[in-house]
Amino acid sequence: MKTMLSGVKPSGQLHLGNYIGALRNFVAYQDDYQMIVFIANLHCITVPQDPIELHTNLRDCIALYLACGLDPKKSIIFLQSDVMAHAQLGFIIGCHTYLGELNRMTQFKDKSSKGEQNLSSGFYTYPTLMASDILIYDADFVPVGEDQKQHVELARDVAIRMNNRYGPLFKVPECLTAKVGARIMSLSDPLKKMSKSDRDGDKGCIYLLDPLDKARKKIMSAVTDSLASVRFDKENQPGVSNLLQILSALTSEPIDSITNRYQSLGYGSLKKEVADAVCATLEKIQSRYKEILASGLIESTLSDGAYRAKILANAKLKLVQEKIGLEIETQ
Repeated sequence: MKTMLSGVKPSGQLHLGNYIGALRNFVAYQDDYQMIVFIANLHCITVPQDPIELHTNLRDCIALYLACGLDPKKSIIFLQSDVMAHAQLGFIIGCHTYLGELNRMTQFKDKSSKGEQNLSSGFYTYPTLMASDILIYDADFVPVGEDQKQHVELARDVAIRMNNRYGPLFKVPECLTAKVGARIMSLSDPLKKMSKSDRDGDKGCIYLLDPLDKARKKIMSAVTDSLASVRFDKENQPGVSNLLQILSALTSEPIDSITNRYQSLGYGSLKKEVADAVCATLEKIQSRYKEILASGLIESTLSDGAYRAKILANAKLKLVQEKIGLEIETQ
């Protein structure tokens, strides 16, 4: 069975973009792949975090993973920091990564070009930890959005480099990008990705734990255009195209079919249908989320997931350290 791996960085509340672009697909994949899903909490602290808020986000994240349909009997689900081999292999990979490669990482380039001060060294080097996250489990596939493909490419480059230098160590992973809904955009600015870190995120971002009336209001206030035509045209009608992607992803109706239905209908009708689909999805997730918080399932899931992940990760770390000469055999 092929291995699929992914993680979500819970630096804020999970939102609709996370669900459509990642979590919903994880649920589908877990029947066909060995699914390894981790909460990337070490990546959270590359920028300052409020400890209480971070703890809440971590707990909500695992509860929402389960509420969205991930099954701990089918998938390995764990906290990144519970498997210490990630960080140790991350340092080894960092020693095989070139400064030029890290300088080209988009997030570092963006922040440094804006003159942001006091960026942490962890922010600069986190792509090497991400490469470790992937390579330590011999992942065949890593489902990512377009903006994250660069990190998988780095993991591929380092895997090939180390395999050439030391012999077979790592499987070279492949990116997997969903055709529909992989990049859900902000409702208030459809030229930007829906993000919990946006300054205008409360208007443009629908959180999975948003009250239904609030989520509906955000959809009904979504930015469209003055063309008065429901077409899928990301360049000229990004707002309408974003709504079509959301509706198609949540209902499984092809976008062409939706646009055909709306040839004589306006944006108001489209927004209402999108709002109905979003609220139906959130209602189901939130109901299950409340059950999970009261069940003790979070603790058992993380404990079992960490145990299973450690077996795989520790074996890979030992192999790498033996191959590069770090290990001394003891009786």
